[in-house]
Amino acid sequence: QVQVVESGGGLVQAGGSLRLSCTASTRTFANFAMGWFRLAPGKEREFVTSISWSGDRTHYADSVKGRFTISRDNAKKMVYLQMNSLKPEDTAVYYCAAGPIVAEDPKDYDFWGQGTQVTVSS
Repeated sequence: QVQVVESGGGLVQAGGSLRLSCTASTRTFANFAMGWFRLAPGKEREFVTSISWSGDRTHYADSVKGRFTISRDNAKKMVYLQMNSLKPEDTAVYYCAAGPIVAEDPKDYDFWGQGTQVTVSS
């Protein structure tokens, strides 16, 4: 079983930045594509971004494109989500997930973290 753990959430003013981190407890971390999803109150879980195992391919939701950046460090078994120009509508619980392929569908991810809260005040 792969344990995924997120960190770095918090409260920030609109226009500010946060960096989320995610790690997975597996020796084969470099074999996994990683994704970030978010869940806001009253809404369905939403794809945010994903990155291939090598880091050479990334994919972003239109709502975050140009503001968020995903990256990974396989040596440290870490994935990062740099969030800039945050908006109140970015407020949500952010989840990190690991899976075999780069995908937008949460069903394509096998392992999930518990989530970290991001709150953007106006």
